[in-house]
Amino acid sequence: MGTPATGGLLAIVATPIGNLSDISPRARETLRGAAAIACEDTRRTGLLMQALESRVPLISLHAHNETARIPELLDRLAGGAMIALVSDAGMPGVSDPGARLVAAAHDAGIHVEVLPGPSAVTAAIAVAGAPADRFVFTGFMPRKAGERAALLADLDRLGWTAVGFESPRRLAGLVSDIAAHDPDRRIAVCREISKLHEETIVATAGELAARLAADPVRGEITIVIWPGDPGAQHADDTAHLEAVVAILLDAGLSPGQAADTAVALGAGTRNPAYRTALAEASRRKT
Repeated sequence: MGTPATGGLLAIVATPIGNLSDISPRARETLRGAAAIACEDTRRTGLLMQALESRVPLISLHAHNETARIPELLDRLAGGAMIALVSDAGMPGVSDPGARLVAAAHDAGIHVEVLPGPSAVTAAIAVAGAPADRFVFTGFMPRKAGERAALLADLDRLGWTAVGFESPRRLAGLVSDIAAHDPDRRIAVCREISKLHEETIVATAGELAARLAADPVRGEITIVIWPGDPGAQHADDTAHLEAVVAILLDAGLSPGQAADTAVALGAGTRNPAYRTALAEASRRKT
């Protein structure tokens, strides 16, 4: 850890995910009093600052320039400045830029504070009514069918609620994949949380797949997936994985190649696939 700096402060500020009235008095005061605001998109944050009647300078900090910006920001923090870190909406660092700057500030001994506030993740779980004693955040949902299948298999084994983000263009495909895997799985599609056209749809995967095919949704989407039946799904997944591995071994692939190919096809995850391939290859030798 670096030598503690004197006076500098990095304030991580959660900002509204929709309704600007959701900003807290403390966040308002911090943003107005900062020497500068490091933000994902200066245009988006500029609108918020206009609403707050503030002209604090904005510094662009996004996924493509975060590493290059860090030394400049650390110098200002080490000199005693208070810099606020925000994303376009919600909490910085949660599927948004900022984590590398925060880590670097800790390493440099800079004082870091967080101002909690709006979060699409916890808001979606609350409005969906899903079990939330334990849940997993998946970030943006996988785009490829094989990766989605692997994620669903992992969620089945874990037995927890899952929450993640999805593009409205890919939502129907994701829900169709979930319906093919488990049509009775309960899902919530939370659209435009805290905005004018906010909507929460809760239904089974099968019902929702049919609805989305006829009536696609628009806007920012957060999806909540209820836990499945770990025992039943695990049995189905194991039988499918064993069948795929057997076909691949019949085609002349080595156990390692068969496992890698089975994972690429979405039949399972790496460790179970490799164990299944080794077991089947060993059985064939006896």
